[in-house]
Parts: sequence; structure tokens; C-alpha cells
Amino acid sequence: MSLAVDNLQPGSRPLVMLAPLAGISDWPFRLLVSEMGADSTVTEMISAQGYLTAPKDARAYVYILQTDPGEAPVTAQVFGRDPRWIGQAVARLTDTGLYAGIDINMGCPAPKVTSGGSGAALMKTPELAASLIRAARKSTCLPLSIKMRIGWDEHSINTVPFALMAQEEGADSITVHGRTRAQQYAGKADWQTIAAVRQALHIPVIANGDVFTWQDARDILRVTGCAGMAIGRGALGMPWLFRQIRQSFEGQVPQAPTPQERLHTALRHARMMVAWKGEAHAIVEMRKHFAWYLKGLPGAAKVRSHLNAVRTYQQVEHIFESFLLQLDSTIASVDTVDTSDQAGSQ
Repeated sequence: MSLAVDNLQPGSRPLVMLAPLAGISDWPFRLLVSEMGADSTVTEMISAQGYLTAPKDARAYVYILQTDPGEAPVTAQVFGRDPRWIGQAVARLTDTGLYAGIDINMGCPAPKVTSGGSGAALMKTPELAASLIRAARKSTCLPLSIKMRIGWDEHSINTVPFALMAQEEGADSITVHGRTRAQQYAGKADWQTIAAVRQALHIPVIANGDVFTWQDARDILRVTGCAGMAIGRGALGMPWLFRQIRQSFEGQVPQAPTPQERLHTALRHARMMVAWKGEAHAIVEMRKHFAWYLKGLPGAAKVRSHLNAVRTYQQVEHIFESFLLQLDSTIASVDTVDTSDQAGSQ
């Protein structure tokens, strides 16, 4: 039975969560999407073995695992292929008291992860995957979720049996990305296969793949009937997507961000990063975010080239202030032309 998305009543919204994004979903970004309406978020994935064997003050893990009191409930995501490491890492993450859940990554397509038998490679070894889930289940009282793909490649689509195995081993929910590992992020996500998983399981299934607009959000729920969706690439430079989806589910007209809101949010994002990681590191790391925030705005290419050369927050702010003046001038010119045209046609 499909979820009747078009008949949703206020208060009956499906879950809308931020999917884990390597190098992206740190606490400042998670805080922004939380404020825009995300129900929950997931950390960047961490290696179970690395987490347990690295010094406790290892910068990479400190950064990835840090949370902020203002963000939505956070799930910690871990990957690996050894049940012992997984169990111990899950226990330690649980003991921190920082997280609302634990997720095991069985869907990452990156060669550096799959070459060691982790991530999406686990879909080729369901028995090993089962042992990992068992180890995690024994090590935490928190909700346990699994992130998976629909298979390794088009010749080995084992989505439903793999998901059933995860459910049997104690997973509380499953997020399915509608592509194989071989596809990476190319082609169209297979929502019909996600729907088959939802129909086969009694635990919640979260749909993932190709949600870039609020209409995509309605469509993926209509097709899959899932309990909710996980948004990844669609959130890049667009934390307002969560706001638009909420507005759509509540019967409101989804409001797109103005250019001013986009640039002001980008600056706030940068300020949080500077306060957290220091100016030199933060401004370089923010360059990719600036490109996403600016996407589609007139004159964005020139602004991006300037931003890629700056080193301080003050320089970024100056560039954005100038760009806003330019945008305001362009909008004013268009309004003048429109008014003139209307007068001439009367």
C-alpha cells in the first residue's frame, strides 16, 4: 500500500532526514539543516577500527563526531568489516551519550572503503554483514539502522533478501539508496526496488536517491510508500529544501530562498566554521559550500573565482556585500523594465 502523500494531514509528515555526506555533514551544516526542518541527521561515517585505535584527541574523529545542542537528533555512522571492531566502536559511541542512534554503513561506493570489504562491498557478503549487525545490536540499546544500496551491480540485485536479513538480525530501520555500487551516483535511482523493500519489511524503510526538490520528496514517497526520505546531494547549498518539504507536507506553498537569504546563510555558515576550525582552514573548506550556495545566481561564476583566491572571512564578506549590491541593482533594473513595458501596453 502506498502512502497517500497528496492527502497528508498536518502533523502526519513523513520523516525527512539528512543523509551522511563525507566531508560535508559536520555539525555546522547539520545545524543549518536542522533549523530548516530536518527531523534528524547523520554524522560523516567513521572507521570502527580507526576510531578505536586512534589517539583520543585525533583531530579527524574529534571534528567528525562533534555535535551541537541546537541540532536535530544525530545518528553516528560507522563502517568496517570486523564484528569485534564494530561492536566495540558502537559501544563506545553509545557511551558518549551524544547520539540518538547508530547506523552501519553498507552502502558507501568509494573504492577506498569497498576495497577493504566494507561499505557497499558488504552486499556481496551478506553473512559477514549479518555478523556485523549482530555485534552492533548486542552493543547498544540505541536505535540501530543500516544504510545500504540495492546491490553491488546490475547482475547482483539482492536488495530485499539483504534487507530482510538486516531486519532479522535486529536493525530497527533501513535506509536504501536506489542505486548499485557500480552506478556510484550516475543514472536514475530505482525507487521501485526501494518500494519492494518497504513492502517486504515490517520495520521502517527510508528512501534515498534523487530528491533535489520538494516535488521529488512527494514523488519518492508516492512511489515507495516509505516512512520517510534521506536527502544527501540535494541539500548541498540548499538547506532550505527541508523547509520547502515541510511546507509542502503542511499544505503551504513552498518558499524558495531569496538571493539575500542564500548569501547571508553562506556567511553564517562560514562564521561557524571559522569559530570552530580557525580562519585559514575554514575559508578553504568553505569554498565548495560557497559554490553550492551561489549556484544559479547571475554572475556566480565570476564571484566563485574571486572566492577561490581569498584567505580571510573579511574578504569573503566584502565580496558577498558587493555581489548583493550587484544583484539588487539587477533586480531593480528588471522591475523598471517590467513597469515600463506594462505602461506601454495599456
